[in-house]
Amino acid sequence: MSDKKIKITETVLRDAHQSLMATRMTIDDMVPILDKMDEVGYYSVECWGGATFDACLRFLHEDPWERLRIFKSHFRKTKLQMLLRGQNLLGYRHYADDVVEAFVQKAIANGIDIIRIFDAFNDMRNLETAVKAAKKEGGEVQLAMAYTLGEPYTMDYWIDLAKKMEDMGADSICIKDMAGLLVPPKATELADALKKAVDIPLDLHSHCTSGVAPVTYVRGIEAGCDIVDTAISPFSGGTSQPATEVITETFRGTEYDTQLDLKLLSEIADYFKPIKAKAIAEGLMNPAVLGTDINALIYQVPGGMLSNMISQLKEMKAEDRLTEVLEEVPRVRKDVGYPPLVTPSSQIVGTQAVLNVLSGERYKIMTEEMRKILRGEYGRTVLGFDPELQKKAIGSNQLITGKPSDLLEPEMNKLEKEMSVYRQQDEDVLSYAMFPDVARDFFKYREAIQNQIDPGIYDNEHRAYPV
Repeated sequence: MSDKKIKITETVLRDAHQSLMATRMTIDDMVPILDKMDEVGYYSVECWGGATFDACLRFLHEDPWERLRIFKSHFRKTKLQMLLRGQNLLGYRHYADDVVEAFVQKAIANGIDIIRIFDAFNDMRNLETAVKAAKKEGGEVQLAMAYTLGEPYTMDYWIDLAKKMEDMGADSICIKDMAGLLVPPKATELADALKKAVDIPLDLHSHCTSGVAPVTYVRGIEAGCDIVDTAISPFSGGTSQPATEVITETFRGTEYDTQLDLKLLSEIADYFKPIKAKAIAEGLMNPAVLGTDINALIYQVPGGMLSNMISQLKEMKAEDRLTEVLEEVPRVRKDVGYPPLVTPSSQIVGTQAVLNVLSGERYKIMTEEMRKILRGEYGRTVLGFDPELQKKAIGSNQLITGKPSDLLEPEMNKLEKEMSVYRQQDEDVLSYAMFPDVARDFFKYREAIQNQIDPGIYDNEHRAYPV
């Protein structure tokens, strides 16, 4: 067996359906194929975290913790992987250290083997607590650098970031290219530089939004990447990852041979085809997300961020102003120090760009989340914030210059008291911590089902994703 054998992380149970059908695949859709997936020979299966937690509670009437336990009961040979937003966990704000520690402990106890941890600003301070907690529980830590383009993002920047991640205790490093911006020549250059700089495995994660990801994967693998993230073919391409079968066959018989079982992959693909067809028929998957949009390279806007902005403009009957908004996005991003555009920074920057264009005056209306960024509540960006805009946003309020979570009081005791009425398992407190209103609706629904009451009267009222 060649020591260059490429390992595959399969994303169909998390990022693939999050990218293509708004995370609406149910556990019932997944269970019949899990045992077969466990036989393929994947390095890991990404199945939890990201938006799945929110979608389970908000839309699917599922307990995300029970979903994880079901996965664990079927995957006996394959590592289970999740995506965690550092101090944000799976929510949309920073949580106190005791919540982060409790969440990581329960995630690993319920079945997670590998935790991919990232911060939207690549601010290493926001990774510390989650890394320590995962190490304490014996979890495998993969730290992800949110890849982006812009003046400050030099090769020295990425090399320095990778070294810091290795020093922090990462077991592996992921190049997280959430917008499909990493073009093949840069993939060669970046992978080669990082492999020379650190001694731990390198994972390449991209999306096919701009169309270049499959070739980028080939170049990255040839330059030394050890792992790539792929999606089984029915849920690949477009705003998802390159197809698992394509990468497998591209390197069949070479020194990089994945040695995955193509017959099993074909059977798994056949299983997911009708699920995809049903999603399209029910309007859960817009065929447009399966296409190629070269504007991703021009405006550097991830697919989810673009769809969110289009939705906002449609509600305001201003769809014809999309180009103006796309042109405003880089300007807003510059004002806040060039953060990578990934949750939650992508939503905040995108919404502010919409407001700047439609109000007729830049920052005439400013969202509370934008003010929080400029105050330093999300951490520091690579070039810092525009001082005049910062002054306008927060006035004489105190700036946060240290680690933002250091200012947060412990939360678990308070959360446990608030949850006492609904609590059926320790994990319920953490569900409530992530999404209080959404979780409360779910707990009422769950109780109605258990008591054989019509659950419709307790259906989830909090249907829209927060911006």
